[in-house]
Amino acid sequence: MPAQAGKDLLLKIDMTGDGLFQTVAGLRATRLSLNAETVDVTTLDSPGGWRELLAGAGMRSASLSGAGVFRDEASDERMRALFFAGAIAAFQVLIPGFGTIEGPFQITAIDYAGSHDGEATFEVSLASAGALSFAPLDTSPVAPPPPPDGDDGSGEGEGA
Repeated sequence: MPAQAGKDLLLKIDMTGDGLFQTVAGLRATRLSLNAETVDVTTLDSPGGWRELLAGAGMRSASLSGAGVFRDEASDERMRALFFAGAIAAFQVLIPGFGTIEGPFQITAIDYAGSHDGEATFEVSLASAGALSFAPLDTSPVAPPPPPDGDDGSGEGEGA
């Protein structure tokens, strides 16, 4: 897979609660971390004294963060409302060349900053609040359109 542009890693928020996702405005940087805790089942009888882990037993979680220029658009208002309500909403992360991760997240922090000679900026942090789903990018080749009616594609049209 060729290198991907970082600007194509998008964070989207469900704006209405019914699956209408919109890209969070103004982001310049986005980060997704997927985590899985381990469950250690090592005993004195473990072969060679090596640690043993219980497959699939640990807690899984994800965290999202983003930073950018504050734009005060609809997505900013939605994030502020969710934060102050302590509510959980659906978010999507579009990972270029890979796929989409979607699920419930809670906004755990919003930071605003600015300097006298620069733009107002913000940072947002989110924590997963339930099961996440992954949809791989559809990389199947697109079939060419069929030839127009009466053309068998041989180059010898009806009148030849």
